[in-house]
Amino acid sequence: HVQLVESGGGSVQAGGSLRLSCVANEYTLSRHCMGWFCQAPGKEREGVADFDGHGAMKYADSVKGRFSISQDNVKNTLHLQMNDLKSEDTAMYYCAADHGVDCSTKWPRAAAFTYWGQGTQVTVS
Repeated sequence: HVQLVESGGGSVQAGGSLRLSCVANEYTLSRHCMGWFCQAPGKEREGVADFDGHGAMKYADSVKGRFSISQDNVKNTLHLQMNDLKSEDTAMYYCAADHGVDCSTKWPRAAAFTYWGQGTQVTVS
């Protein structure tokens, strides 16, 4: 059973930075498609970035050039570095995983991901 635990959210001013972390079970990152999603109040959950088992990464257009996804296989941790934050980035951020390392048929569809963390709140003012 895959377990995902996010941390790193908080309140920052526009232009600031945050680094989100998602700690997973051993071997999860190397055997699953991993993704970061966000959900603002009243809106659907949407894909922010993904990282597949081949090392390929994709980003939502709204975060390209500002956010960076990475993973530390030794620490079983997926990161999302968020720079130049904007008020529209305010949302709950979730780490997600699904079986198989290929993300091409999954991200950015939240419904395609099986395992989810509890989320970490990001507020930009």
